[in-house]
Amino acid sequence: MRRKVSSKRKRSKQKRLSPDDRRREFVAKATEFFAEEGFDGGTRDLARRLGVTQPLLYRYFPSKDDLIREVYRTVYLEPLDSGWERLLSDRSRPLRDRLLEFYHAYTKVIFRRKWLRIYLYSGLKGLDINRRYVGVVRDKILTRIIRECRHEVGLPPQSKPTAPELELAWVFHSGIFYYGVRKYIYEAPVLQDKEQMINDALDAFLAGYNRVFGTQNVRLSRAQMRVVR
Repeated sequence: MRRKVSSKRKRSKQKRLSPDDRRREFVAKATEFFAEEGFDGGTRDLARRLGVTQPLLYRYFPSKDDLIREVYRTVYLEPLDSGWERLLSDRSRPLRDRLLEFYHAYTKVIFRRKWLRIYLYSGLKGLDINRRYVGVVRDKILTRIIRECRHEVGLPPQSKPTAPELELAWVFHSGIFYYGVRKYIYEAPVLQDKEQMINDALDAFLAGYNRVFGTQNVRLSRAQMRVVR
């Protein structure tokens, strides 16, 4: 008798959720599911994890791909606050200070086990999550950082970074990302705390950018061109 009452209460509680709340609940639990199980599990297993029927899940997400896209939007796109773009572009502040603030905020978002596991699982599965997110990072973060670096060292502005500039920025950005993978996925010891790691990585990147692409090289190149002429 108690089981029946308990079951009725549970169903009643579920019915009280608004459609928006139910949808958010499904996305949150699906995020947990994909982080632990990867993307091989079917909607039947997922519905069982959610404690609902498969037809009810399909009412909110007609396919597994629809649910994966919503997880991607919620976990990967929503945290990319547009304020970060304004922060990176605020030339009233020193570039190093802007980058330091940005990467402290960015790593608070991505240095989470769920975030990293879903990202790595999706790469192994060949899903669009990785490719789309790489494009977002390239266009909204790295391109903007390179634009500010060019301004800092006296290079003329241009709409797109060069391939060498972009590769250097990826090496820098990926190094910070991999620190999180080592700590939260591999559970391997890290040799510095996060704050010091970001400080050192920033110094190396900015010095390296200036050395490879900076004003001194531009002047040298112009001088060489004059000699040739």
